[in-house]
Amino acid sequence: MRRTIFTLAASSTLLLAACTSGSTSTENPDATAAAAAAAPAGGKASIFVIGGKSDDPFWSKVKRGVDDAAKVVEANGGKVTWLGPQNYDNLGPDAAKLILTAKSQGATAVIGADWVPDAQDAAFKSVTSSGIPVFLYNSGGADAAKAVGALTYTGSDELLAGKAGGEFFAQNGVKNVLCVNTLPGAANTEARCKGIAEGVAASGKSTQLPLPSSNFGNPTAVTQAIKAALLKDSAIDGVVTISTQDADSAAAAIEQAGGTGKVKLGTFDMDDTQLSRVKKGKQLFCIDQQPYMQGYLAVSQAFAYNAYGLLLPQSPLLTGPAIINASNVEAALAGAKAGVR
Repeated sequence: MRRTIFTLAASSTLLLAACTSGSTSTENPDATAAAAAAAPAGGKASIFVIGGKSDDPFWSKVKRGVDDAAKVVEANGGKVTWLGPQNYDNLGPDAAKLILTAKSQGATAVIGADWVPDAQDAAFKSVTSSGIPVFLYNSGGADAAKAVGALTYTGSDELLAGKAGGEFFAQNGVKNVLCVNTLPGAANTEARCKGIAEGVAASGKSTQLPLPSSNFGNPTAVTQAIKAALLKDSAIDGVVTISTQDADSAAAAIEQAGGTGKVKLGTFDMDDTQLSRVKKGKQLFCIDQQPYMQGYLAVSQAFAYNAYGLLLPQSPLLTGPAIINASNVEAALAGAKAGVR
């Protein structure tokens, strides 16, 4: 499935993404110069993409987009190389090493997520200062791209995504939201929880439950931590997680804590399991950022710049957010079954 339909139940979701000044669609001042310049690579493209773990369900969708866009690069004699960490225990420093690895291996363009700016920005600047174009995706935003000298950002605005989720919770009567963060300190996950709090603030509140990053992908540990939080505070009537794996753990925790029917569940990102729960009325929503499109568009832009000096004037190029709920879940299910949503 190559085309994704955005059907929104929260009126703010893409309206915010389209209309918020300074954090959404703004002109890229480098685009005109890039379009007029000779192809920066001067030869065959060698594009390096820094992504997540190979067994992370979210990143497998991003890589699917990367792989599809790579077919065009390869047809023109170039190549695309994927680099990812073994785990998320030391995410920022590990990502910085991968960025420098890409530089040392002759990259003509580097695509990366700015998850932990304090740890990664020096590496990104090392790449850009050497004349290699950098394209941020997934995490960072337009401000981060400007800070490290990247040409553009492709992905979701995580703060806006969180706000949309918080507002949707509020519209459905939720007053006290627990935001479970298994990657605390990462810029994108912190922005998600901050956005949830801002979105629900008019009629309720949200607190963050930060868990060690070693718990990411550990369903037993995450389930027990969420269950303990729910038993400690009976006023919690909403739980939101930063990933689909954690959403599965949260669903189990809600049931074990006796919160079925009382505690509403939402998550960032989605898969067949989450969408099935939404369809059955057992989960309130998912927030889609179209990971396939992030990978596909980032590689396509890097190749177009390397090969022809082309650069779109819009930065950031937003791939979300979209609230997926009972009203539009069928279309999302089709994309999930195809492995791209």
